[in-house]
Amino acid sequence: MTGINSAAAKKVLIVDDSRVMRAWLRSVLSADPRLEVVGEAADAVEARDFIKRAPADVVTLDIEMPGMSGLEFLTRLMRARPMPVVMMSSLTAEGSEAAIQALSRGAIDCMVKPTDGYNEDVTHDICERVYHAACTRPSQLQMRAQSCPNTPPPAPTATAPTTRAVYRRGAIILIGASTGGVAALETVLPTLDPQGPPVMVVQHMPGNFLTSFAERLNRQLAQNVYLAEEGKPLEQGDIVLAPGNGRHTELRYRGGQWFCQFVPNDPPALHCPSVDVMFLSAVAQAKQISAALLTGLGRDGADGLLKLSEGGAATFGQNEDTCVVYGMPRAAKALGAVQKEMSVDRIGAAIRDSRVSSTTRAGAAQAAER
Repeated sequence: MTGINSAAAKKVLIVDDSRVMRAWLRSVLSADPRLEVVGEAADAVEARDFIKRAPADVVTLDIEMPGMSGLEFLTRLMRARPMPVVMMSSLTAEGSEAAIQALSRGAIDCMVKPTDGYNEDVTHDICERVYHAACTRPSQLQMRAQSCPNTPPPAPTATAPTTRAVYRRGAIILIGASTGGVAALETVLPTLDPQGPPVMVVQHMPGNFLTSFAERLNRQLAQNVYLAEEGKPLEQGDIVLAPGNGRHTELRYRGGQWFCQFVPNDPPALHCPSVDVMFLSAVAQAKQISAALLTGLGRDGADGLLKLSEGGAATFGQNEDTCVVYGMPRAAKALGAVQKEMSVDRIGAAIRDSRVSSTTRAGAAQAAER
């Protein structure tokens, strides 16, 4: 942070009905020279009035507020004046469901309100995420605003191959994502074949959020979506999310099937579950794998994607133009781990086709010639 010109600091508006939380957030964010708190609001009306009269680069928004909820205010804001928003949520079931809706409707990120003390790691994480949200490109915000619905989105229709695909034995798809990953996954997953190889996903978010996200995807998609269970075989058409249970999820391959295994977070990793841990556990079967890194802050997954690529996996990265935060894919690309980089709307089809057997491709080509 040293050497950053204070004149270029990102302007932050704090919206929370708790005076104590507003004061704490102001203290945390003001300590970072990249950020300047320019205002506070106790409810959606105050926030709306502030935004009308003064500029802000990013808003921190409480989900649970009296009167108009944070989710409703977010929806209106993204329609009227798209701007970076970081949601602040409790870890209640209701708060987790609302957080996932917020991320789907245009919020850049969602953080859990601290409940067990404020340590240096927590404050650093908050500053990093608010700053990077504030740096979101205007074109990315506009694209998210155009796709932001007034109501929860209807279940998308999966785009299956035009011919009955035959997938390579033991094929599996691995995906890692972080900041911006909810919207990215809701774009990629519907384009995968509902009868295709199992899909294993690591998305950085708290455990309750992951539970709500898995339930939401299971309602939307033709595939069977659930949180990983140790020892349960991954079947065709399954989409499995690594749970936020304080342990990492590794993959094991035996008897022609894939299984999940939980391992301790020891030594403690920055992210748990970790994309790298999941990727690296599958390197021995790299030739059976297609792996992708989507939008996200940091570099988790970059080293694992490189090992998979070197072992014969097909590897993909989301391009900068469609990333909310071009961190994880950038780090992987810099290592030479990304074989194909493309927009988020094209990645699903590319992953799907990479696992189709040569027999299916030959049949499709013959059909096209007739």
